[in-house]
Amino acid sequence: MAPIRRYVLMACALAGTAQGAMARDLVVVSYGGPSKVAQTKAYYEPFRRETGVNVVGAEWNGEVGKVKAMVDTRSVSWDAVEVEASLQGRGCDEGMFEKLDYSQIGNKADFIPGAVQPCAIGTFVSSTVLAYNADKLKTAPKSWQDFWDVKRFPGKRAMRKGAEYTLEIALMADGVPPAEVYKVLSTEAGVTRAFRKLDQIKPYIQWWESGSQPAQYLLAGDVVMSTSYNGRITNARREGKNLQMVWDQSLYELDYWAIPKGSPRKAEAMKFIALASRPEQQKLYSEQMPYGPTNRKALALLPASVQAELPTAPQNLRKAMPLDVNFWIDHVENLEQRFNAWVAKPAT
Repeated sequence: MAPIRRYVLMACALAGTAQGAMARDLVVVSYGGPSKVAQTKAYYEPFRRETGVNVVGAEWNGEVGKVKAMVDTRSVSWDAVEVEASLQGRGCDEGMFEKLDYSQIGNKADFIPGAVQPCAIGTFVSSTVLAYNADKLKTAPKSWQDFWDVKRFPGKRAMRKGAEYTLEIALMADGVPPAEVYKVLSTEAGVTRAFRKLDQIKPYIQWWESGSQPAQYLLAGDVVMSTSYNGRITNARREGKNLQMVWDQSLYELDYWAIPKGSPRKAEAMKFIALASRPEQQKLYSEQMPYGPTNRKALALLPASVQAELPTAPQNLRKAMPLDVNFWIDHVENLEQRFNAWVAKPAT
C-alpha cells in the first residue's frame, strides 16, 4: 500500500509489544489495519502451527529511524518487518537489512518483476485507483481527466495529502502518457506543470491521510470521487457498498518483507518469509485482503471473481503504471517540501 498511508501508533505501545514477547516468539512488524488481520490468518497462525513458534504481530508507520536505531545500537527486537519499496532499497544499501537466502524461499522465476531484491522479497501489490460511489453519480468517471472536470462532476474530490502519487496523477490528468510521467516529472518544468494542474482543482480537494478515509468520504457523500487504495474499496464492495474503481492509469507498488540486520532470530525469520512467499499462503492473504500476490502461482489458485479485483489481474495490470521507486528515493525530500508549501497556500 505505499507512502504516508499508514496507521500511526504510539511508540511506547509498540515497544511494549515487542519487549513483552517471549524469548522464542517471533516479532513480525507490519503496517496494521485490515492487512494485518489477513496476514495473521494467512501467515502468522500457519507459521505457529507448522513450526511451534508463536508470532507476535506488532505495527509501525514506516519510520526508518526506528529500524536504524535498533541496528546501530545492536538492540534489534524485530525479526521480520513489512517495508515499502523505497525503504527496502535504502535499507539494503545502508546495511539495515539482512541479505536473503533465496535457496530457502523458492525459485526466483516464480515471482513477478521487482519482487526479488537482495534484502527483501515482495509480499503483495497494491494500487492507487480512482474511486467513486455509483449510487451518487449518474455518469461514471473513466479517467483522471474526469477527476479534474468539475463541470460534469461538480463537488469535492479527495486526494492523498502527499506529493507521491498526487504529482503523477496531475500530469496524467494534463495529458502526459503514463510511460512519460517520470521523464516529465524529472524536470523543473514538469514539476511546475504538475502543480499548475493541481491549482485547477485545489478549491475542490479534500485531503485524506489515512487509507480508511476515501471510502468513508465517498459513502458519506462528502466527495464525488477520490484517489484510494484498491483494497479499501474492494472491502467496502464486499460489505455491499456500491463503490467502483477505475483501473485505467492506476498506479501500483509492492510491499516487502525484510529482516533487520542483527535479528537474534534470523533463521526463524527466514522460515517465516519463506512460508509467506508460498503461493498457497499468498492465496489465503489475497482472499481476505484484495492486494495482488507476488508469487505468480498464487493468482491461478484464486477464483476468477477474486482475481478480477486484484491489481495483478492481467486486465488491470496492463492498464496501470508502476510507481518509480528510484525516482522517489532521489526526489522525495525536495518534492514533499514543495508539496507541503503548496498545500499551505490558500487556494485562488
